[in-house]
Amino acid sequence: MPLLTSKANPRFKALQARLKAGGARRESTLLLGEKLIEAWAEARQTAAGRHLHPALWLRLEQTAPHPLETSLGVETQVLGEALMRELADAGSPPAHALLMDLGPDPTGPLAARVIGAWGIQDPGNLGAILRSAAAFGFQEALLGPGCADPFHPRALRGSMGAAFLLPLRRVETLAPDAGHWFALDGGPGAVPLAEADLSAPLRLLVGNEGHGWQGVDLPLGVRRLAIPIQGVESLNAAVAAGIACFEVARRFPG
Repeated sequence: MPLLTSKANPRFKALQARLKAGGARRESTLLLGEKLIEAWAEARQTAAGRHLHPALWLRLEQTAPHPLETSLGVETQVLGEALMRELADAGSPPAHALLMDLGPDPTGPLAARVIGAWGIQDPGNLGAILRSAAAFGFQEALLGPGCADPFHPRALRGSMGAAFLLPLRRVETLAPDAGHWFALDGGPGAVPLAEADLSAPLRLLVGNEGHGWQGVDLPLGVRRLAIPIQGVESLNAAVAAGIACFEVARRFPG
């Protein structure tokens, strides 16, 4: 199997081109490291897992093949350390990576429990929100305008595989259905978390890290939801989402 060591190699340049686009224009992503690849493999029969289609296995030079490498039936390319490090954008290159093509976003009615991210700009925060939502039984995610790319490597690392468990649906506007819609916000008129009706169908929205929902006209039917805090002005968006998701699971287990 040939070893790719030069950035000028046409195969490597073609690989970079496939990964260049981000956000809604992204058509491919890269799963970096055995742990993330194995997390996808465990979830590949779910609706979210089937959204990703393996296209190319990348193995670091002088590394033994991974058991999944042959079972997936995709081409393998062996990369030199410098090229693998460049793809990973990290100090230590992973031993394995898997190029995935993305399928279309889901359509149709929303799931019973939905987490929404609106203007979450940090990929790590978005990954943490998805991870908490998946851990506490949420079944789908809405990604609004200005939201970080859920398939950015930092978002994938932050979600620890949750991006393979939750179908991700990009939307440009809020169009509330008959569910219970709440936007996490401590402003005037907000419903305290302990008093809110969090039963399904539930749509729980998290706003921008810096300004939350300021300047956003929430549609009728979307209520503001407050988490009582003391001594600080606000909570990190991912922390607030985790608390709210836990409260949902505590009240309505299973």
